[in-house]
Amino acid sequence: MASERRKIGLIVNPIAGMGGSVGLKGTDGAETLARARALGAQPVAPARALRALGRLAGAACELLTCPGAMGGDVAHQAGFAATLLDTPSGGATTAADTRAAAQALRAEGVALVLFAGGDGTARDIFDAVGHSVPLLGIPSGVKMHSAVFATSPEAAGQLAALVVGDADEKVRYREAEIMDIDEEAVREGRVSARLHGYACMPFERHLVQNAKAGGVAEDAALDAVCREIAREMAPGVVHILGPGATTKRILAALGLKGTLLGVDAVLDGRLVGRDLTGAQVAALVRGRPARIIVSVIGGQGYVFGRGNQQIGPDAIRAVGRDNIVVVATQQKLLSLDGGRLLVDTGDRELDEALQGYIRVRTAPGMTAMMRIAA
Repeated sequence: MASERRKIGLIVNPIAGMGGSVGLKGTDGAETLARARALGAQPVAPARALRALGRLAGAACELLTCPGAMGGDVAHQAGFAATLLDTPSGGATTAADTRAAAQALRAEGVALVLFAGGDGTARDIFDAVGHSVPLLGIPSGVKMHSAVFATSPEAAGQLAALVVGDADEKVRYREAEIMDIDEEAVREGRVSARLHGYACMPFERHLVQNAKAGGVAEDAALDAVCREIAREMAPGVVHILGPGATTKRILAALGLKGTLLGVDAVLDGRLVGRDLTGAQVAALVRGRPARIIVSVIGGQGYVFGRGNQQIGPDAIRAVGRDNIVVVATQQKLLSLDGGRLLVDTGDRELDEALQGYIRVRTAPGMTAMMRIAA
């Protein structure tokens, strides 16, 4: 009977993740959002929420959500006859709107709040409901350092479906870190992260990500392999370098100063692009020899889709899998849960094409074979 169906709450932050492809490191604040739109940024959260709902379709649940862009539009598109909350549906979405929606879902007795957004959205929902309702994030932001997110939209939908069908209460739950960083500090090249709290979330090992972790530096080996990669840069080849301290070492070996948390480009030993947008990266690699050099996010294992959305599907396809260079320390690889790397480019077909084993440069003349999973 309908009354016996579990209630699942859905919140979509329609502006989440818009700054990623245009190099803004987030969309907190009206000014940053306006700048993202001026640069041509497009919403990503609704499409990712739709992918998650595709895995939840068919589950015997009652979906409760907000009208319009905060959930109702996506629910209707996914074929759900959702119950709409009495919350505002027009105008720009604010943190206050997100918190009000979370409180309304808690009052309705939902078994889970499924949300599409990033760390800021997770923080706002946690502030509203605390530990009273389990949370599960559909990864849609620029920065997703928190452990409350699934590994992909499909994984979020799959885990939500397990919660719906958990009549025997076999689904495990854990405390998951809610992390957030200061976006202004990030834009200035400084990472200022802090623990905001611990939320309750459903847990299946291969469906959820860990919180981002800092690695133990193996400085000598890392410096040496970065110098080796710098020496190998062939003339006439555009080299796209992803964010992070590891790739910055490669630039330092070339005597160049790039951006710590942006995407840079090198051609013939010169910096030809600094803190690039997704469109600029795609234009640089189109129709010419190119390589992409990226590091691995510690504790999570992501190669693409977390903090480097400027390296988008078009650029990755143009460069080709064989011209992707991954560099990381042995310690970072050994610390990864499940011993695998992850990709979440926003293009499911590309994610699947990237699956399989890839060599990771760990020291001069040394590589580790790691499996990429989508």
